[in-house]
Amino acid sequence: MHRVIMMAAMLITSAGLLDAQRVFRAGVDLVHFGVVVTDKTGVPILGLRAEDFEVVEEGTPQAIKFFAGGEPEGAPPLHLGFMIDNSGSMIQDIRDVRTAAIKFLNTVENVTDVTLTDFDTEVRVARFGPDDFPRLIERIRSRKPDGFTALYDALGVHLDGASRLNGDKILVLYTDGGDTRSAIKQGELLDLLKASDVTVYSIGYLQHQGSGRLDQQQVLTRFAAATGGQAFFPTSMKDLDGMYEKILREISGRYSIGFVSANEKMDGSWRDVKIRLVKKPEFKNARIRTRPGYYAAFKQ
Repeated sequence: MHRVIMMAAMLITSAGLLDAQRVFRAGVDLVHFGVVVTDKTGVPILGLRAEDFEVVEEGTPQAIKFFAGGEPEGAPPLHLGFMIDNSGSMIQDIRDVRTAAIKFLNTVENVTDVTLTDFDTEVRVARFGPDDFPRLIERIRSRKPDGFTALYDALGVHLDGASRLNGDKILVLYTDGGDTRSAIKQGELLDLLKASDVTVYSIGYLQHQGSGRLDQQQVLTRFAAATGGQAFFPTSMKDLDGMYEKILREISGRYSIGFVSANEKMDGSWRDVKIRLVKKPEFKNARIRTRPGYYAAFKQ
């Protein structure tokens, strides 16, 4: 399957995207969270069961209705997103980005499909099945860096498309972090990220960004944290290899937890969710990373 969506044909406002996320959730009762559990050194802990977890929404315990993961077998469909900054500011880094992206794709396993979003002044989206990977790799290699940086719009478009997919959703984002073109504002995008069940891993190439480097690092870290993901800032291909290994371990060791909220109000409000392990000595040093909550459904 192959699909290309040009930004000119998809003028989506940030408010509309947020509404789309909420409408999607209103159509299902199950609230889904992707969860990574690691030891104190960052190595994923495998083999956990549903009874090892507790879910608390706004202080109220919730019954787990769906559980999977920790092992590739029995895991939900995995939809992998790749987002590549092809703007003019990436001209010094694009070769490393492409090499790294292709290496990652050749290593990752058990994916249902890969959605490639590349952007400059415009946003372009294409989805590829496993049999289409040669075309995917060719597409990654083909476009030359040029134009402005519509990073926030690109993330908004990807989140809108991902809202229609069922299963685990991972997005690996390559960028220098600076946005110079988007209609969506940073605060609006954070709301969209919080509304989504996509986990974002940001890989920031900031070595050539000068005085704006710290601000861009903070932005990419904030985006990833809002989804339960992580941000990485490589300075060499060797650094990137270690980061890839970490992301791949986390993808293969993720848990999927679903519950039906005991709060039946359909008010569209934000709800804080805490997912933790039950108190056992063997879990003392375990760490959990997931998104911090979700937006409730609302009456139409």
